[in-house]
Amino acid sequence: MLGQHGRGLTKALFTRPARLMARVGITPNMLTVAGTVLTITVAVLTLPQGRFILGPILLALVLVGDSFDGILARLTGTSSAFGAFLDSTMDRLADGAIFGSLAVWAALHLAPGPLRTWTIAIAVAAVVLAATVPYARARAESVGATAAVGIAERTDRLVVAAVGVLAVGLGAPVWVLTLALALVAVGSLVTVIQRVATVRAQLSRPAQPEGRR
Repeated sequence: MLGQHGRGLTKALFTRPARLMARVGITPNMLTVAGTVLTITVAVLTLPQGRFILGPILLALVLVGDSFDGILARLTGTSSAFGAFLDSTMDRLADGAIFGSLAVWAALHLAPGPLRTWTIAIAVAAVVLAATVPYARARAESVGATAAVGIAERTDRLVVAAVGVLAVGLGAPVWVLTLALALVAVGSLVTVIQRVATVRAQLSRPAQPEGRR
């Protein structure tokens, strides 16, 4: 939901810098790969160590910069099916690094007990379910349906997780992060269910006779 409402703002803010990038020969695919490498690097070097203030701030900067690739592609007329495929694939790697790093942090730093068990389990669930959301949409499109619906898009998931991480970094109890990850997991599950229901409804419609289309 946040991603849909924020596209207009990012376009207004980043169009001019994107033009400058185009002039010096930077391509959208370069930005996509560079953004993913930076995201994975920041996540792995900060989150497992419990750097819950520096990590979210750096990740926010990197992820905001990730908006440039789509704007640059539209400005330069280089949007392509491969570019969309690459962007989606790189996003899955970046998301896995973020949520996986939080699972590693819980395993390394929390005392044995229910809280650690639940935090690890929910973080792993967030990894799987967050990856299933875009897969459901891609698979829908491969069978001739559309599934661009759901309460938890990528931006929503990352913002919720970042708020939980930052809150713990500022002194909130650990269960706040566990709750944030649970919201990501549940929101992702609901989104998957919404997309499955949407595709089922579309594919269940009887085909219209040729003359009535």
